[in-house]
Amino acid sequence: MAAESRAQVFAGIRRDYRAGISKRELQRRYHVSFETVQAALDSAWPRQRRPMPPRGSRLDEFKSLVDEWLRADLKAPRKQRHTAMRIFDRLRDEHDADVSYFIVKKYVAERREEIRVEAGLGPSRTFIPQTHVPGAEAEVDFGDVTVELAGRLVVCSLFSLRMSFSGKAVHQVFASAGQEAFLEGHVHAFRVLGGLPIGKVRYDNLKAAIASVLGFSRARKETERWTLFRSHYGLDAFYCQPGLEGAHEKGGVEGQVGWFRRNHFVPVPKVASLAELNEMVDAWDQGDDARRIGGRARTVGEMFAIEQPLLAPLPEEEFETGRWSHQRVDRYAQINMRTNRYSVPVRFAGRKVSILLRASDLIVYDGRTQIARHERLPGKMEARLELDHYLEALIRKPGAMPGATALEQARAAGRFTPVHDAWWEAARKAHGDAEGTRALIDVLLLHRHMAHEYVVAGLAAALTVGALTADGVALEARKAADAHRTGEPGPGPSRGCLRRQVNNVTSLTEHRLRTQQLPDDTRPLPDMSKYDDLLPSRRRGREDQAGG
Repeated sequence: MAAESRAQVFAGIRRDYRAGISKRELQRRYHVSFETVQAALDSAWPRQRRPMPPRGSRLDEFKSLVDEWLRADLKAPRKQRHTAMRIFDRLRDEHDADVSYFIVKKYVAERREEIRVEAGLGPSRTFIPQTHVPGAEAEVDFGDVTVELAGRLVVCSLFSLRMSFSGKAVHQVFASAGQEAFLEGHVHAFRVLGGLPIGKVRYDNLKAAIASVLGFSRARKETERWTLFRSHYGLDAFYCQPGLEGAHEKGGVEGQVGWFRRNHFVPVPKVASLAELNEMVDAWDQGDDARRIGGRARTVGEMFAIEQPLLAPLPEEEFETGRWSHQRVDRYAQINMRTNRYSVPVRFAGRKVSILLRASDLIVYDGRTQIARHERLPGKMEARLELDHYLEALIRKPGAMPGATALEQARAAGRFTPVHDAWWEAARKAHGDAEGTRALIDVLLLHRHMAHEYVVAGLAAALTVGALTADGVALEARKAADAHRTGEPGPGPSRGCLRRQVNNVTSLTEHRLRTQQLPDDTRPLPDMSKYDDLLPSRRRGREDQAGG
C-alpha cells in the first residue's frame, strides 16, 4: 500500500468508526488486518515502515582495505590516483576477491567524497551563499559568440564585466580575446559604469593578464602591461583557482555570459561590422537594466542606482590600450600584423611606418600623420586591401585593374558599385581599355574629397548623357552635392531607379550610330573663290594689275 493511499485508508477507517461501524466490518470494507484497523484508531498518522536491513555483499570484507587506498590517494599526484577499475583489478589480482565491478564502482563513488570530508578537505560540490557590498566587487570573463559578419560566419569574443551587488553587466564584442581586447573592454566598462569597483575584481587565469601560475597557490606572475593597467586604475585583482573549481568562484559572470548569449545572440546577428554590432550590444545592456535576477524585489537598474555613487572615480586620463610597433612596408604596399595583411598607400612602399594595434582596429602612421586605418580581421592568414591605396600605381599599370584583389574586396564591400562597372565598361568601349581604365581611376580619385553617394550619382547622370570623362562625372557629382545642400532634386536619377538605369545604359555615340541615317545631300558644293579676295596677297596682286 503506497504512502498516500495508506493515509486515505486511515482517514476512512476513523470516519466510519465514528459513524458506528464495527472493527470487523471495517476489516472487510477496507481489506486490512485487525492490527491496521487498531493502528488507524490509535493515530491518524500512519507509522513509517522500518527499512529493510542492508544486504551484505562479497565486498564487505575488503571495504577497510579500499578505504585505506582511497585515503592514500589524498596525498598522491592528481593523475596517479586509484580509479574504480584499478581498485577492482587490485582486489582481484592481489587478494583473489570474487566481487563485481559494479559493486566496487558504486562503493568507490560514495566513499571517495566521504573520505575527503573526513580528512577536512570539504565537499567539492557545496556552495556557500555570499553577500556582496554595494560597489565593492566585480567579475570579468570572456565568452565565444558566433556572428554573421559581412556575410560570413565568424567566432568572436564577448567581454563581460559584471558588478556583484547589482548584477549590472557591460559587454563588448571583439575580434579576439587578446590583451588589447581585455584592456579595452575594461576601459569601455568603466566608462559606462561611471566609476571603478572599490574592492576586488575576480579573474580567471587569462593569458592577457597572467604570465604564469606559481605552484598550487593563488600567487600569479602578471604580464607587464596588465600590471601597468592595474596601477593606472588602482584595481585590486583576485585570481580564481584553475579549472572548474575556479569557475565556481566567479559564477555570477559565468552565468551572465551564457544568459546574454542565449537571449541576444539567438538567432545569430547579421551585421556589416563589429562597430555596428557593439552599438546593438550597448542597447541590449541598457534594456537589461529592467530585468530582475532570481527572486530579487528590485531590477538591475534600481540596484545599480544604489551602488553607482559608491564607485571610485575614474582617473583623468584613459590608459592607451593599443600596442605600438614599427614595420617596413613591403613591395605590395602591405604590412603584416598577427598573421594578417593590411594595405597602405603605395607611395609608402619600402618605408618604415608606426602601427597602433587596438582591439577592434589598426592605425598606421608615417611620423605623426595617419596614413591608413583598418578594422581588424577576425580570422588568420587573411588580407584587407583598400582600392584607394593603389590608385597611383594603377594609373601607370591600368592592365592590372581588372584582376586586382583590392577591386574585388571593394565590390564585396559595396564601395565599387554596379554604376562604377557600367561607366567603366562604356569608357573602355569609347576610349580603349587603357584610357578607359585611367578615366575610371580619375573618377575613383574623386572619392577622396567628395562623398561616395555624390560620386555615384554623378556617374549615373554622366551615363545617361554619354559623358565618359572624369571631368563630366565631377561636374555631375558637384551638381548632386549642391542639389542635396539646397534640397532640390539633383541632376542624376534617384536611388530607386538607379539600378534599372545601369542595366540599360546607352552612350551618346552608340545612340547616334543606332539611329536612322540622314538622306543624301544633293546640294552643290559651295564656291570658295569669293573668299580669296579677302587674302592680302591676292588683293595686292589685283591692284598692281589694275594700275599697269
